[in-house]
Amino acid sequence: MNHLILLFSLFLGPAFAEKESQKTNQNFSSNNASHKRLKRDWIWNQMHIKEEIDTPLPHHVGKITSSVRNNNAKYIIEGEYANTIFKVEETSGDVYAFERLDREKKAEYELTALIIDRRNNQSLEPPSKFIIKVYDINDNVPVFVQKVFNGSVPEMSPVGTSVTKVTAVDADDPTVTGHATVTYQVIKGDEYFTVDDSGVISTTRADLDRENQSTYEIIVKAKDAPGSSGDSSTATVIITLTDINDNFPVFKHPSFHFRVPENISVGGEVGRVKVEDVDEPQHRNTKYSFVRGDYRDTFEIVANPFTNEGIIRPKKPLDFEKVAEYRFDIEATDPTVDLRYFKSGGSRSISTVTIEVTDVDEPPVFTKLPYEFKVRENAPEIRTLGSVWAHDPDAAKRKIRFIRRRASPNGDYIRVSDTGIIQLPKPLDREFSSSYNITVAAQEILEDGRLSDRESHAQVHVIVTDENDNAPELVYPEEPRVCENAAPGKVIIRISATDKDEISPRGFFRYSLATEDSNFSLVENYDNTANITVRYGQFNRELAKIHYLPVIISDNGDPELSSTNTLVISVCKCNEKGNFTFCEERAKQVGVSIQALVAIFICIFTIIVFFAVITLLILLRKRHKKDLSGLGRNVAEIHEQLVTYDEEGGGEMDTTSYDVSVLNSVRKNGIKPEAVPSPYAQVQKPPGNITSGAGEMEMMIEVKKDEADNDRDLLPYDTLHIYGYEGAESIAESLSSLESGSSDSDIDYDFLNDWGPRFKMLAELYGSEPNEDFVY
Repeated sequence: MNHLILLFSLFLGPAFAEKESQKTNQNFSSNNASHKRLKRDWIWNQMHIKEEIDTPLPHHVGKITSSVRNNNAKYIIEGEYANTIFKVEETSGDVYAFERLDREKKAEYELTALIIDRRNNQSLEPPSKFIIKVYDINDNVPVFVQKVFNGSVPEMSPVGTSVTKVTAVDADDPTVTGHATVTYQVIKGDEYFTVDDSGVISTTRADLDRENQSTYEIIVKAKDAPGSSGDSSTATVIITLTDINDNFPVFKHPSFHFRVPENISVGGEVGRVKVEDVDEPQHRNTKYSFVRGDYRDTFEIVANPFTNEGIIRPKKPLDFEKVAEYRFDIEATDPTVDLRYFKSGGSRSISTVTIEVTDVDEPPVFTKLPYEFKVRENAPEIRTLGSVWAHDPDAAKRKIRFIRRRASPNGDYIRVSDTGIIQLPKPLDREFSSSYNITVAAQEILEDGRLSDRESHAQVHVIVTDENDNAPELVYPEEPRVCENAAPGKVIIRISATDKDEISPRGFFRYSLATEDSNFSLVENYDNTANITVRYGQFNRELAKIHYLPVIISDNGDPELSSTNTLVISVCKCNEKGNFTFCEERAKQVGVSIQALVAIFICIFTIIVFFAVITLLILLRKRHKKDLSGLGRNVAEIHEQLVTYDEEGGGEMDTTSYDVSVLNSVRKNGIKPEAVPSPYAQVQKPPGNITSGAGEMEMMIEVKKDEADNDRDLLPYDTLHIYGYEGAESIAESLSSLESGSSDSDIDYDFLNDWGPRFKMLAELYGSEPNEDFVY
C-alpha cells in the first residue's frame, strides 16, 4: 500500500504542478494585460497518514507550500483539530500530527491553510481547505452482533437444511483487501452442523431425532485475513429441533379392567384407556379400533382431543341378566404419521379390555311403547279401552302397580287401574278434544308391600273418532243489506256453513229456505256456499225495514243433521248507482250464557236478602223505641206537662199555673243521692244545702238520657234542664226559671262556651253582658 501511495504521488504530483503552472502563466498574462499584477497559488502534495503509527511523536503528515516569495511569510492552519492534533511549521509549511490516529474513530480531517505577513498579519493568499486522510491497518477483530443466536429446524431434516444465520462485523476499512473480510467456523458441534462464509448454519446429518435430543448448543468462531492466524471472536448458537409426527401411540398397560352398573345411560363413560405418544400434543391424533372379541357393536371408543385418552362408551343399554362381562382387544394407531420418517420394527400397540357389568335394581320395563287406542265419541257402552303391561327385568320378578301421573287435557277423562287397565269413566266428546294423552307410571311392589321409589313411564294416546252429532251453522262475513229498489235476481249475500264435526273431502252442505213466501230466493253454488238473491224486487220500507229470513242448512252425515238459522236483512235507501245511503241501525243480538244468567240471579238474590235484613233491623229498632216510650203513665204525663209549659211562672209561690207537686215530691222523700265527684271542683259553688232523693223524676230523666245517648235521630229534651233538680254536685245550681227570677247572679257562666255545641244555647243565655235584658 505504501508503494502505491508513493507512485501515486510521483505520477500525479508533476501533472498537478504542470497544470497549476499553466494556470499561473495564463493568469499572469491576463493580469499583466489588465492589472499588471502576478496571481499567486498554493502548492502542496496530497496529505495522508497511517493510523496507529508506533514511532515517536510527532509524525510528519505533509507540507503546504505557496508560490509567494516573501521573507516575512508565515504559515498557519485553522480548523477543529488545528493546533491540537495537527500543527504546522511557520516557515517551512510542514504539517505534523501530535497524536496517534485511529481510522475507526475518524477517517479524514478537513483543515484550512493560510499564509500571512508576520509583520502585520495580513493574508498574502486566500485561505484554502485541504484534507488529511488516515490510512487503515488491519487492527480490529470481527465481532458478532450478538452473543447468543437462536435457530430451529424440523427433526429428521435432510443434510444441508438451513437452520439460522450468524453475523460478525469488522470495523476495518472494507475497501482494503483482507482488512474487513470475515470467515466463520463451527468449533463445537461440528459433527451435527456446519457454517459457510456468509454465516448460514445448516445440518450435516439426516438423523437428528427430537425424541432423543431436542436442543443443540454449538459455538461459532469469526476471524478475518484468511490464512492468517489473527485474533477472532466466538458466539453461541442454540438450535431447537421442532417436532414432526413420526411416532405411533403405545398403550401404557397391556390390559384394562372396568366395572360399570347395568343402568349406565347410552353414551355414558365406562372408562378410559391411556396411551403414550412421544410426539408433541399437536401431533397426537390417536384412533382406537376393535381388533378381536364380540360385542364390538355394543361399545365405541372415542379419543379425547386434549388428553389423547380413549373413552369407552356404550352404544346400547347394558343388561346384567343377559351379559355380565365383556372382553375384547383394541388397537391404538395414528393415521397422520409421516411414513417417510417412520421407524420400522415397532410392534403394534394392542391392549385387552374387560368390562364387568354389575347388577342394579332396575325400574319396570314396558313391553310396548307407546300405547294407542281409538274410541268413538259419545259411546256410553265402551268402558274399557285396553291395558298396559310392564315387567320387572331383575331376577326378583316383583309385581307391578300402575299409576296415572299426567293427563292432557287435564281432568278425569281416562283412568288407569292398579293392574294397568285403561278405563273411561264417561263418554268422550271429540269436539272438546280429539285426542287424550296420559302418562302411566309403573312401580315395583316390594316384599313388605311398599312401592319402590324407582319407576318407569309410558305414554298412552287415545284418539276419539268423530260422530255426526253437531248440526251445521250459518256463516256470513257481513250484515246483509239490500236496496229498496233492487232488481230481481240481485245477489244480496253469499252464505256458507261450518260444522264442528269432521268434514270428509266429499262432504257438502244443502241450503234451503224455510218458507217460500218472501221476496228472497236461495241459489246453490255447489261449493258448500249459496247466494241469497232478490225474487220479485221493489221492497217497501214503509211496511218493513228489516226482514228475517230463516235458512235451513243440512249436512250429509250419518245421521243427517240440519239447523235453522235466521238471516237478518236490512232494507236500505240507495242512490241511482246502487250505493247504500241510509240504513237503520238494528239492535244487536246479545247472547247471554247460562253461567252469566246464574251469576245475575245470585246477585239479585243477594241484594234482596240484604234489603230484607235492613228492613227487619229498622222494624226491631222502632219496636224498641216504642217499648221505651211506654215506661209508665206518670212519666208520660210529666213529659206532656213539660212540653206544654210555655209561660213564665210567678216563682215558688205560684202554685196555680203549674202543678209542681211532682217536682217537690223529689225533695220531700228526704233521700240523699249518692255523691258523685264533681268534674268542676275548681269552680266555687254558692253556699246552700240541697237535698235530693230518688223518685219518678229521677227515673224518667235516666230513661230519657239513655234514650238520647243511644239514638241520634230523636230530638233533644232540653226542657228537662229548666227544673231545679240537677243533683247535689251541680256547680251551676239550678238553671230553671222557677228559681232564677232575676239575673243578678254573681256566677260567671262563660265557661259554658267550653262545653261544646250541646250547651251553646245556655252559653248564649247566661254568658251575655249583665246589663242586657233577656226575654224568655
